[in-house]
Amino acid sequence: MQQEMGVHCTLLGRFSIENLENDPKRVQYYTSFRDYEHFMLFFNCLGPAVNELNYQCLSLTPKDQLFMCLMKLRQNKEDLELSFLFEVSESTVSKIVITWINFMYFQLKEINIWPSRDIVTDYMPDDFKYKFATTRVILDATETPIQKPSHVDAQSVTWSSYKHKNTIKTMIGCTPRGTVSYVSDAYGGSASDRQIIEKSELLQLNLNLFEQKDSIMADRGIMVQDLFAAQDVKVNTPTMLKGKSQLEPEEVVRDRRVASKRIHIERVIGLAKTFKILKNELPSGKLILGSRIIFVCFSIANFRKCIVNENA
Repeated sequence: MQQEMGVHCTLLGRFSIENLENDPKRVQYYTSFRDYEHFMLFFNCLGPAVNELNYQCLSLTPKDQLFMCLMKLRQNKEDLELSFLFEVSESTVSKIVITWINFMYFQLKEINIWPSRDIVTDYMPDDFKYKFATTRVILDATETPIQKPSHVDAQSVTWSSYKHKNTIKTMIGCTPRGTVSYVSDAYGGSASDRQIIEKSELLQLNLNLFEQKDSIMADRGIMVQDLFAAQDVKVNTPTMLKGKSQLEPEEVVRDRRVASKRIHIERVIGLAKTFKILKNELPSGKLILGSRIIFVCFSIANFRKCIVNENA
């Protein structure tokens, strides 16, 4: 049996994306891309700078370094396991992962993911256009669990009363068609949705992200109508009872319509969270990269087929 295992390991050799060129199932499992060609499309989008990174690992090609980093994000592999698979040291794995997360963050940041009013309208599903034609973005917050900080103040800042654990919190936006169009910086889990939006680019008038009469769709808890009033932008949220025992029939109908469309952002967040690094506790050593890891995972989610059909 030992001899058979030795032969098996020798045949497999060092893990490499090149060995999966005809194995789309494993490519998708490890990277989220549907096949080798899809992986290469993303790799090529990163540009020639892949060959000129600050940290150079001569034993692995840039493609395999990206492959390793995506395995870390997608399957949350331990550095030790990756070191076995790629036949490098644990410290090399750590350096490669950190280097590529930073590199992908800065490269993907160069892509303007906030579409114009015309583009949003042109690609808006028919039923969405009929019911909420002015919608520019659908917003929702998502939380990523983190290892409990050792410092008491950090524990307090990151404690989420909603998740009942220490987290970092990010505001995510998508178009009515289901494309990620906004990713905020990450804040401690104690931050409210309003506090995150107050610090976001969404309110910076000089960026001209919104046009007059645009609208935002959001959950009931995101009470920011007053913040966007200066831009003449409406915020559509489910109706608050405000002391009433029940909603009026027309309010119930409207709330159902909002809920049926707001589900698009929930799907987008769910898709991004197929990257298991966002579902497991982020180690203290990676916390400084928290915002960048989240941004990269959600940006990669845009490199896939649309999840909302024409009539949604």
